Amino acid sequence: MSETIGFLLNDSARLFRRSFNARTKDSGITALQWRLITYLKRHEGIRQGPLAELIEVEPITLSRMVDRLVEAELVERRADPADRRAWQLYLTPRAGEMLNGMRPIADALTAEAIEGLSAAEVEQLTDLVERVRANLSRRICQKEKEIV
Repeated sequence: MSETIGFLLNDSARLFRRSFNARTKDSGITALQWRLITYLKRHEGIRQGPLAELIEVEPITLSRMVDRLVEAELVERRADPADRRAWQLYLTPRAGEMLNGMRPIADALTAEAIEGLSAAEVEQLTDLVERVRANLSRRICQKEKEIV
């Protein structure tokens, strides 16, 4: 029985998250928190609602994640000057240090994942997976730019 592309992508992502979590357990940062921080680095000042849409979690789930990251002094909420009811999210200097410290872990995991692939194969795989993601997201990365 051959596996479907959906199963392979999903299972690969699961294995990637599991390995990442195992390698970073001492840091207290999970793969999902890493993803949130990475998106926040790209979109500093974003409100919680649009960020929840970007990482595809419920707003209450994002709020709890942000609460934990605020407690860890990695993220700070600032009042949105355009809307007193809304909060904008920013990384703290501590988050920048943590990102720099964890980058080698993420890079090593990526190197392990693509072991045995040529540079051309890695480029082709990246292009193909980006196209699959764009097809599924129906936003073709443009929506990310529009949300900010």
